[in-house]
Amino acid sequence: MIVYCYDYQWDMSPLQHLHRIPEEEMVVTFLRMELASPRFEQTILAILQRDGRNRSMIDQPDLTNAVDNRYRAQILGEHRGYGRDEDVFTSVPPDVRWYRAQATKADLAQVRYIDYDYWTELSGGSRLAVDAAERIRQGIEVFSVGNGGFWYLAAALRAGSSFPELILVGADERGPLILLEGHVRLTAYFLAPECIPPLLPVIVGFAPGLDQK
Repeated sequence: MIVYCYDYQWDMSPLQHLHRIPEEEMVVTFLRMELASPRFEQTILAILQRDGRNRSMIDQPDLTNAVDNRYRAQILGEHRGYGRDEDVFTSVPPDVRWYRAQATKADLAQVRYIDYDYWTELSGGSRLAVDAAERIRQGIEVFSVGNGGFWYLAAALRAGSSFPELILVGADERGPLILLEGHVRLTAYFLAPECIPPLLPVIVGFAPGLDQK
């Protein structure tokens, strides 16, 4: 199944899904990427240590374990505002429908960053990773933050590495998509666009109003 390409006016063909997934899969995917981030890893590990839990519940989750599912949701809520209408989950309602899908390079070029000062400035106001990548190539840095992390991941792509799914949200299958998780990865893809596969697996959630984040 394919996610069809969009044009810049958002006149899109209906989004085709691979399959519906439980919200718990989105939660654990998000937490895995936080553990993989030098910026956030210690925060997640500190929460696990405080609560006497092992990181294996994130690295090797049992999604049939309701207690663990609730605890992972609690971690993501404490850390990123999940289920609390805070931080990156501000204005994300509890009734999001989650899917695994596939995106083309053209699809990814239309995905907007979350509405956050750093990403808006890095992209020159467009909130598009393709524009941010071009500004990074020009040597532009914002808020005194270096661009080394983007180049590091781009080099990893060229060396054959693969990344976990990006997490996207939107109002519905025909509307614009916004990046909830994976900003550095998406930017790295457009620093090494030749490494973007024809169909890239993504996780996408739909609920009314999510195109306004």
